[in-house]
Amino acid sequence: MLKFLRQCVVVLCLPFSMVAHSATVLFLNPGNADETFWVSYSQFMQAAAQDLGMHLEVQYAGRSPDKSIAQARAALQGARRPDYLIFVNEQYIAPQILRLSQGSGVKLFMVHNGLTREQIQMVGTDAGNYSGWVGSMVTNDEEGGYLMLNELVRQHAALGPAKTLDLVAFSGVKNTPASRWREKGMLRALREHPQVRLRQMVYGEWSQQRAYEQAKQLFKRYPDTALVWSANDEMAFGAMHAAQEAGRVAGRDMLFSAVNSSIPALQARIDGRLSALVAGHFTLGGWAMVLLNDDAKGIDFTRFGGRDRLVPLLQLIDVDQARHLLSITREQHYQLPFKRFSAQGKPDSYVYPFSLKSLLQAP
Repeated sequence: MLKFLRQCVVVLCLPFSMVAHSATVLFLNPGNADETFWVSYSQFMQAAAQDLGMHLEVQYAGRSPDKSIAQARAALQGARRPDYLIFVNEQYIAPQILRLSQGSGVKLFMVHNGLTREQIQMVGTDAGNYSGWVGSMVTNDEEGGYLMLNELVRQHAALGPAKTLDLVAFSGVKNTPASRWREKGMLRALREHPQVRLRQMVYGEWSQQRAYEQAKQLFKRYPDTALVWSANDEMAFGAMHAAQEAGRVAGRDMLFSAVNSSIPALQARIDGRLSALVAGHFTLGGWAMVLLNDDAKGIDFTRFGGRDRLVPLLQLIDVDQARHLLSITREQHYQLPFKRFSAQGKPDSYVYPFSLKSLLQAP
């Protein structure tokens, strides 16, 4: 698997100079080059680029905000600049990248993590300096967090009545907007289910090992834990490992949730070890490519949904959908007709139909 991912990275990172007369895009991927979620994110973008006739280069930052900023500086201030730079507001780095972009001639698009309220206020006073910032796209992270806990409660109710349910939660990184939005969704669902007691929420920093170490202590502290909410799949698997060591059976003695559509997560949903799985946001970058391709053609995509948009990509994945996604993921079969999503020639009432359903319904 690791060899396959490395081969994909080589394909994704061909230099701009090898492709002429097409819009060039650089994606600053905040993850690791062997991290399943972020590699699949880039692969879906590459499928879009190939169908749209664009050229995409991906650079991985290895979870280092300093490296992301250095990559942005090189791209925005160097001699060889892309037409478009796509980046993520991971660990709140967006304002620094926006400042670096001034006078670069590069158009910027933000995905996955948007600006925080405080950042919007800060950037708003200098908005005129960021004329190259053409838009942003995020997904429904708050709803994703909400859906997971609701589904855990629903499935536990099907196992039999319970007066109270103890919950432990694993959030991601404190200074990542997507993580905080998922937390808010979980807390909203918690208010609707007074029988559920949140015993403790910890920050697993998206890490399986860290969540495993935290879960070993949490399950000793709260031996009646019935529900485990996790903001990604890696932390869910870490907690699941700790539960197994404590003699608990995932899907029976303890119900787990997760976000992501990695092969292990999809298989765990099929096997019943994950009771609630939310996925779909790995397609976000691919849809951003559609918007930028329209922009490169002179189409004002803001007429069809605005400059900054929230796309409800996250949805609960049932067992049949997990099987279908597993097949697509294993074969890397992202052969969608991305050109058909363009707003070119569409009426003013057109809405870009970005959703996971497009992929699930593809042959």
